[in-house]
Amino acid sequence: MSIESAADPLAPVWACLSQVPDPEIPVVSIVELGIVRDVCAQGDELVVSITPTYSGCPATSRIMLDVEQALREGGFSNAKVQRVIAPPWTTDWITEAGRQKLKRYGIAPPQGSVQCIGALMRAKTPARVTCPRCGSDDTQEVSRFGSTPCKASYQCRTCLEPFDYFKPF
Repeated sequence: MSIESAADPLAPVWACLSQVPDPEIPVVSIVELGIVRDVCAQGDELVVSITPTYSGCPATSRIMLDVEQALREGGFSNAKVQRVIAPPWTTDWITEAGRQKLKRYGIAPPQGSVQCIGALMRAKTPARVTCPRCGSDDTQEVSRFGSTPCKASYQCRTCLEPFDYFKPF
């Protein structure tokens, strides 16, 4: 597919990228997580900018390979994927559709927001984390870290189910 042939030349690229799942949470796409920051055409080359969830995220290389493969399979053979670390990714970039998918998957989406203080960012942690299974706010933190460093382990006191909470940052 030629970049110049479509009425909105970047819409097919975004549609292609929206099919790339996050390798750690496959029910959510990298677009829904806000990892894809920009898509632009520079001459005949397509440039996709992605921002890892944190600078040391081990999934970033895999995501970059998955994006390159998806673009090739989508007919965008002349594409470059670049890593952009500024501004840093925050959980505020997760779309509403992404948050709903996390919840249906059993992961409490980040609650609260991120506050920028100069170059630093601080998350406003909510007093209560809502259980993604029953909706109760009667939950407790079991461990500061869950299945990945960006999640914490919680348990609901109402339905007694354990669940991951995607920490805001």
